[in-house]
Formats: sequence, C-alpha cells, structure tokens
Amino acid sequence: MTRKSDLFEKIRVKPARKARAGNNPEADAPLCQHPGCDKPGPHRAPKGRGREGEFFNFCLDHVREYNKSYNYFTGMAADDVIAYQRESALGLRPTWKLGHNGARHRDRGRPSPRFSVDDPFDVFEGTAPGARPAERRTVLAAHRHAFETLDLEETAERAEIRAQFKALVKRHHPDVNGGDRSGEHRLREIIQAYNTLKSAGFC
Repeated sequence: MTRKSDLFEKIRVKPARKARAGNNPEADAPLCQHPGCDKPGPHRAPKGRGREGEFFNFCLDHVREYNKSYNYFTGMAADDVIAYQRESALGLRPTWKLGHNGARHRDRGRPSPRFSVDDPFDVFEGTAPGARPAERRTVLAAHRHAFETLDLEETAERAEIRAQFKALVKRHHPDVNGGDRSGEHRLREIIQAYNTLKSAGFC
C-alpha cells in the first residue's frame, strides 16, 4: 500500500489539534474577558470564593494583572480566615473523636447497614445488627478470690453479686446472731470482697 492510496488516508492517525495548529494554544482559544481586550484568552483564572470550578479566560498580560490582585479571602473576617485555614488542613471535613459517640455522629441520618458476620469471638461486637454483647471482663487473681469469698462463679452478673452479698451479710452479722461475734471475721471478708468487685466494675 502506498501513501497515495485512499486506504492510507482512512486509517492513518491524524495529529492532535494542537499539533495541527502548530502548538499554538491561542489558535482555538476564546477571546480575553478583560474589558476592551480583543486578544485570544488561552489562560484561565479562578473566579473566586463561592464560584469554585469557574474560570475567566485572559490573555497573558491580563492574567498576570489579575493574579497580582487575586485574593481568595477577600471580604472574609480575620477569624473566618483562620478557621478556614484550620479546617482546610483536614480537607474541610467534619471530624469527631474515635469511639461510639463518634460513630453515632458519623452515621447520623444514614440507614443502618444490613450484614451478618460469623463472629464466634465477638471481635466485631456491636457492628452488626443483633450482634450479642461481648463479655468484656478482665478477672484478676484478687477478683477470683473475691468471687470465691462470696461463693459465686466468675460469670456472676451484677444483680446476682448484690443479692448474694446482702444474703451473706444478713447471715453473718452479729445483730442477726444474737450478738455472737464469731462470724465477724467472715463478715469483714465478705465486705472486702464485695468492695473489690465493686471497685472493679463487676457490681
């Protein structure tokens, strides 16, 4: 196939528009938008705050003149400028503290996600609708001893601990035993065990 062939003209890759124009950006540029200027305006300049994404078209001389006087914060109070600069460091997005409160603010107004997770160890406790609450207990040796003193299992709930404490106090208090102080030592152990569990948040 020769270059004079009609097929060659149909399949050859045409040069880009800029290349056809001799790399002259002003060839297809709109007119400069500066009043009274009839030169091509290939240079874009932002229109300013509140009109993001909109641009003026200027020639080289007028875009330089515009850029010298351009100020994005024109008309803003000094406090507003400082607040804007502080927020722009975070991408102008609202932020909240990490944790459950932050998640509540972040997801406000959004529909609850519908998904299920096979989570036998409650790693994702609270993230899936209907997820069972995880037992977040750290039982130390002192706590185990306190449960044993109260004759309770380590899995005892708050109401069960309180009920057992009241029952044991009534059983070993001298006033109930006709003034007999033989159970006084046991009563002190019970009170101390209850206070240990209470300070640790078990009851």
